[in-house]
Amino acid sequence: METDNQRFNATVQPNSAFLAELKEKLPEFFTRENSFDLEKFQAALKEKNVSELSEGYQLNFIGKDYARRQAGEMPTTVIVPDEDQNNGAGKNSQNLFFTGDNLEVLRHLQNNYQNKIDVIYIDPPYNTGSDGFVYPDSFEYSDDKLKEMFGMNDDQVARLKSIQGKASHSAWLTFMYPRLALAKRLLANDGVIFISIDDNEQSNLKELMDEIFGEDGMAATIHCQLSTTQGMKVRAAQMGNIVKNAEYIFCYTKNGKKDIAITPLYDYRPNYDDHYSLFLKEDGTIQQLRDVYDFSHPKDMNNQKPLSLDEAFKKSEDFQLFVRSHLMNIARSDKIGNFSDSDNVKNGVWQKITHGNRQYLLTKDSKGKLKQLLRLKDSWGPADDYKNSQGLRKIRGNWWDGFYIDMGNVSKEGGGIKFSNGKKPVRLIKQLIKMSSCKNALIMDFFAGSATTAEAVMRQNLEDGGHRKFIMVQLPEKTYHTNSDGSEVPTKGGKAAYEAGFRSIDEISRERIRRAAAKIKADNELTLPANFDGSFKHYRVVKPSRMTLDRIEEFNPQTDELVLDTVDSFSSRTLGVAGNASGEQTVLATWLAKDGYAFDADIQKIDLAGYQGNLVENNRLYLIRENWSSKCTEKLLNLLGTHALNLQAVVIFGYSFNLNDLRELENGLKQFDGNVSLIKRY
Repeated sequence: METDNQRFNATVQPNSAFLAELKEKLPEFFTRENSFDLEKFQAALKEKNVSELSEGYQLNFIGKDYARRQAGEMPTTVIVPDEDQNNGAGKNSQNLFFTGDNLEVLRHLQNNYQNKIDVIYIDPPYNTGSDGFVYPDSFEYSDDKLKEMFGMNDDQVARLKSIQGKASHSAWLTFMYPRLALAKRLLANDGVIFISIDDNEQSNLKELMDEIFGEDGMAATIHCQLSTTQGMKVRAAQMGNIVKNAEYIFCYTKNGKKDIAITPLYDYRPNYDDHYSLFLKEDGTIQQLRDVYDFSHPKDMNNQKPLSLDEAFKKSEDFQLFVRSHLMNIARSDKIGNFSDSDNVKNGVWQKITHGNRQYLLTKDSKGKLKQLLRLKDSWGPADDYKNSQGLRKIRGNWWDGFYIDMGNVSKEGGGIKFSNGKKPVRLIKQLIKMSSCKNALIMDFFAGSATTAEAVMRQNLEDGGHRKFIMVQLPEKTYHTNSDGSEVPTKGGKAAYEAGFRSIDEISRERIRRAAAKIKADNELTLPANFDGSFKHYRVVKPSRMTLDRIEEFNPQTDELVLDTVDSFSSRTLGVAGNASGEQTVLATWLAKDGYAFDADIQKIDLAGYQGNLVENNRLYLIRENWSSKCTEKLLNLLGTHALNLQAVVIFGYSFNLNDLRELENGLKQFDGNVSLIKRY
């Protein structure tokens, strides 16, 4: 027989995901048969004087309907817990690391993390032609099935399948569409997603994000300076090329809000601002700064030519010391609107006025015009540049310069693990997190690479005492390929990692997190909070073996014949991965995600006449193991009848129950008047 998810996926249409989202928001426009009532919807639009858009444009590409369908499918994999990691270094961690196809991971998280992710950062393949991207889907459906699902003819099916293994724009868009659609559902209503991209797919990504998030969802496009015109770029520039020094980071929000900068970032201003030329004395009078300190001839200099404010600040240590000691006194004047309570403000003096719950320093110029005074202290402090410079600063906009310095040192980041494929600086991602997240935010990266985002989360927590948590997802992409003679040859970007003993990129990711955490602990031994989380729980998302799927397909729930050892088919040993997970632990982890439970849900073993059940959050019982019997049913019913157990549902692994035992359990639970539901899963 088919699994539950296989049966569901067979009914999915390109618009299924969209209709599910629409029903969630507008259930009144759906019939009992789950059909959308278009006439009722159009009537409602007319009642509200909303006119339909008759002209417009949309993004179309080969594979779009297929990609839309993928966004509505359920996972066909299982979640295998790494029991060694999760009961060892990661036992008390709230961070998560998933090894597997990010499309499948995003599908698994739709129930337990929907609307819960505060910030997503991804650095997807840029499709440069040399970054190794090719469309990975093998199109498991037959040509006839594809025709049936999408109403295609032979030529259209051929065009769809032509993107397999290709790096065309259509292939890239087909790859990205379902992942971004699923990611949107995981974002909190006020959440933000950041996507790094370059010129190759920048315009296509903009169209794609506008379609998924809406044009109003775009908050900003950050231009990030990651290189300068040097080395090989000099020659290209001399030949007349405008060389690329910047990449883009698209910022989109789920609810269309634009004010995503919870904490502003600051750029350093190396030059002194000559406008700060006033000095506010304690007696309320205002003087020129030069009358308080003769900066044209500083005390520690013997200059003949008078210096400007900026020159004095650059050259005189004594004047620098004076400025830093009088940040509250040095000020500049600026325009301000009229205040009703400013009649007593006079020229040559300053006065504090409270207006609209805000305090202003006011004066009047020689013409009697009202001015506000801005203290130097309000524009002074540590900047977010590479050196954390202290001094005059300005709030950063969408031009983020200076990250070429970080790129020159990026190979040294990550605890010495060499990984050259598109690595981004820790400071860049850390500042995105600092700017856009609160201290308890949940951060996700489903193109984790070398797990720079995980290190950025840990370092930002260290900086501001936060308790942010991360979810990393990385495909177990090999750092080598195997020749026909069986010899292993490192991939183009994976040579250093391969030579260091890493056989896949997910291994690099996890080791980088460990080394980064160890360094943070070593460098901050005396000040590190006791609850610093420098580890993670690890899960592998794995497709069951063909043998397991064949055995499941042969299973008939209407007979007493069981498919023996079905549970063990999902153990890490049988699935061929590390971690020492039993089949029961795999099935339970997969179902907990499906049922909306967090991965740290409270799970207790409960004895039912020698059978071990799994009691989750004291309200749902999972029965997965084989060897259920009448005595087990009797014990369970007794616990429920005496209120020793108070359950909402009993969930069973159908392959472990023969027909008679299943009917006995089903009939027994009916005596509780539907208060305890029985959920059978296959």
